[in-house]
Amino acid sequence: MMNRRTMLGAGIGAGAAALAVKAAQAETRFRDLPEAASTDNPNTQVPPRPTTGIEYNPVVTLNGWSLPYRMNGNIKEFHLVAEPVERVMADGMVARLWGYNGQSTGPTIEAIEGERVRIYVTNRLPEHTSVHWHGMILPSGMDGVSGLSHPGIPSGKTFVYEFDLVKSGTFMYHPHADEMVQMAMGMMGLFIVHPRDPAFMPVDRDFAFLLAAYDIDPGTYIPRVAEMTDFNLWTFNSRIFPGIDPLVVNRGDRVRVRVGNLTMTNHPVHMHGYDFEVTCTDGGWVRPEARWPEVSIDIPVGAMRAYEFNAVHLGDWAIHCHKSHHTMNAMGHELPTLIGADKARVTEMIRRHQPDYMPMGTAGMADMGEMSMEIPENTIPMMTGWGPHGPIEMGGMFSVVKVREGIAPDDYSDPGWYENPPGTQAWEWTGELPEHASNDSPETILTPRGGNRLG
Repeated sequence: MMNRRTMLGAGIGAGAAALAVKAAQAETRFRDLPEAASTDNPNTQVPPRPTTGIEYNPVVTLNGWSLPYRMNGNIKEFHLVAEPVERVMADGMVARLWGYNGQSTGPTIEAIEGERVRIYVTNRLPEHTSVHWHGMILPSGMDGVSGLSHPGIPSGKTFVYEFDLVKSGTFMYHPHADEMVQMAMGMMGLFIVHPRDPAFMPVDRDFAFLLAAYDIDPGTYIPRVAEMTDFNLWTFNSRIFPGIDPLVVNRGDRVRVRVGNLTMTNHPVHMHGYDFEVTCTDGGWVRPEARWPEVSIDIPVGAMRAYEFNAVHLGDWAIHCHKSHHTMNAMGHELPTLIGADKARVTEMIRRHQPDYMPMGTAGMADMGEMSMEIPENTIPMMTGWGPHGPIEMGGMFSVVKVREGIAPDDYSDPGWYENPPGTQAWEWTGELPEHASNDSPETILTPRGGNRLG
């Protein structure tokens, strides 16, 4: 017979059993965190092409990598770890930053339009953090603004973001928690959503990088996070030229370049040798009738732009920010202009005490690209990097698009310097110079089509 006590016990047992089933289901669903892949390799790591599911051409993150995932039912799961990292910015310089999974910028997240993603975020920073999915359409509670969307992720804790990818395009992720510090310390990454239809906007090569700026004094390792204007290091994916890998392309490829800007100023990114069309922003794809030809595209603060071109011109072509001081390293902002100054007397006096003193700047700054002189620990010269014909005299936001014949589809290795065919390279003239026209009149002089001066 069942009395009240046994009935109550049975009820408790049934309830406990039901709770146990639910707990087991939850444990099955979130049984283990996906592996937190990590890397300290500063070179470009080409992701493999998908072998199952919808086909897409993976993004090649310049001096970066794509985050591995696992499938849990029909959900694609990723694991981001916010943590202190060391980033090799170029040979001879290391920065102590904050980033994700061992690197700044963080690994690129790649997924497909229509998929549901679950992103575990573990916080190993000394303060709380969050992740904002910049440009994504998602529930308010997943938007990643600390204190508004959800509480900040405490140090040592893991939060879960889960949402559907309702549109394809070019996006990024970064904190919205103490963001002046956390973004200045390098916390950012790319989020690429490929179209569900492989026939929509296909390309053969798809490159991506983020623009970041740091103020790190020579001989030091940590950025000044309160800086707003006088940055001295301008980077592609937290790398400075000549530490930035080239964009290697096969002749005839359709190429996309995606650029995001998380600095404090705009950047006119200019590519030599080609014109291109802007085909995507972080707001979505640009309709064909709305595109226009460009050779430079201004990337506003907090924005992304993607442009495309057909690689028909062989050669080594520069790609860089067109703000000239953004293509220099360890840039000082209090240097006097000495062009035209006679430093002979002061040089003689200084060399009495410092025999190795080298006067610089009286005829411009190009000599800095040629000199091998002692510099402070953990920094590199303002202008550095050598090409096949001498110093390139660039740094910072600069790389090279290398278009060649016969590059295999998955080959992104550096093919070396391009050899210009005979007759296609500028040369020194040693003959007689033609008479050149001159005008010393302060007035405007109009010349008609016939060539006679109007007067």
